[in-house]
Amino acid sequence: MMSNLFSIFDPSSSIMMLPINWMSSLIGLIILPYMYWLIPSRYNMMWIQLMNFINNELKILINKNAWGSNIMFTSIFIFIMMNNFMGLFPYIFTSSSHMTMTLSLSLPLWMSLMIFGWIKYYNNMFAHMVPMGTPPILMPFMVMIESISNLIRPGTLAIRLAANMIAGHLLITLISSTGPHLSLYLSSSMIFAQIMLLTLESAVAIIQAYVFSILSTLYSNEIK
Repeated sequence: MMSNLFSIFDPSSSIMMLPINWMSSLIGLIILPYMYWLIPSRYNMMWIQLMNFINNELKILINKNAWGSNIMFTSIFIFIMMNNFMGLFPYIFTSSSHMTMTLSLSLPLWMSLMIFGWIKYYNNMFAHMVPMGTPPILMPFMVMIESISNLIRPGTLAIRLAANMIAGHLLITLISSTGPHLSLYLSSSMIFAQIMLLTLESAVAIIQAYVFSILSTLYSNEIK
C-alpha cells in the first residue's frame, strides 16, 4: 500500500548503499556505439533519418553563423527522447520526470546563452527588452515583463518536461492499481486502455523532447 501516490517516482534501487536509479539515463548509450562499427542496419538508418530530420528542423531556426550549435540541440533531443522512452519500460527509473535532471539541462543551457549574449551582443539583449512599436509610457512595464519572462525560461523548460512525464505515468499507475480487483471483462478493458495510454506516452516522449530542443534553439537565436 502506497502512502503517497508520488512515491512511485522516488529513487529506490541501490547496490551497497549506492543509488543506481540515475543509471537509467545512461542505458541508451550502451546500445548506440555498435552502430559505428557494424554494417548499417535498418535500426541504424532509422537513427540517421531521425537525426537528419531534427538537424533540418533546427537549421531553419538557427542563425547561419551558428549552424554548428545544432549538433548540441540535436544531442539534447536524442538524450531526452531516450530517457523518456526508457521510463516506459517496467522497473526502470524515469529520470526525466524529476526536476533534478530537467533543471540540470535547462539551467546551464540558459545561463550560458545569457552570459554569452550579454557579453558579446549586449545591444541586442537590451533591444529585446522593449518590443518594436511599444508606446513610451509602457516601456518600463515592458522591460519588467520581458525580464521576468526571460528569468523563468529555464524553470518553464524544466517543469514542462517533468510535469508531462509525471502526468502520463501517474495515470497509468492509477489505472493499473485497480486491475486485481476487476472482473475479466473490465480487466480486458483496462489492458486496452493501458495500451492506448502507452501509445500516447510514446508520442509524448518524442513531442516533449522536440519541444525542449526547439524552444532552446529559439532562445539561443534571440541573442543575435
